[in-house]
Amino acid sequence: MTHTLRAPHPVVPASPTSRPAARWAVAGGVLAGPLFLTAGLAQGFAREGFDFTRHALSQLALGGAGWIQTVNFLLAGALLLAGAAGLRRLLDGDAGATWGPVLVGVCGASFWAAAAFPADAGAGFPAGSPDATTLSGHGAAHMAAGMAGYLALCAAFVVLARPLAGRGHRGWAVASRIAPVAVLAGFAGSAASVLAFTAGAGLGLLWLAALTVRLATTPANR
Repeated sequence: MTHTLRAPHPVVPASPTSRPAARWAVAGGVLAGPLFLTAGLAQGFAREGFDFTRHALSQLALGGAGWIQTVNFLLAGALLLAGAAGLRRLLDGDAGATWGPVLVGVCGASFWAAAAFPADAGAGFPAGSPDATTLSGHGAAHMAAGMAGYLALCAAFVVLARPLAGRGHRGWAVASRIAPVAVLAGFAGSAASVLAFTAGAGLGLLWLAALTVRLATTPANR
């Protein structure tokens, strides 16, 4: 009796996002923004004296219930750092595999810094605070952390446009290059309205969630 030798089937390595740990890590980048914004909006509607047209979400970390927003900052930072690690695995060997995740990680670290250095009271919030805002050392550190984090996030959008384009999502790539303009325009408009700042920051976090989903659900062209 003769036996026919058959070549063994090639072993295809699992996709980085097929491993449970990697999937959870990528999910961090998807969930960070929506959870942070949802928690902030819920607090803003519930806290006495808070006015979205006069107060920034960062000020929710002040007062008796301020610990909730502090935890919100810490959780968002942890999820962003996990998301950065997930992006690193997802883009392994692809365009933007180094700087994209690093910049998202910087944004995540900035949320922890914002929690450590709370914003200043002002515009009558928390209740009983004066209308005028006096910039303190921790308030200045909070502002610096926020600006550094969102500038890093805007830079990440530009870097991550390359793998989006490489996977055939040309429209997404163009939008990812335009998103920083909209985010920074919101920041520039904060002098006229706090809502503009909130909208710009929220847009940045939501766009990160959207492009992470797009990258995670599209295989690389190699």
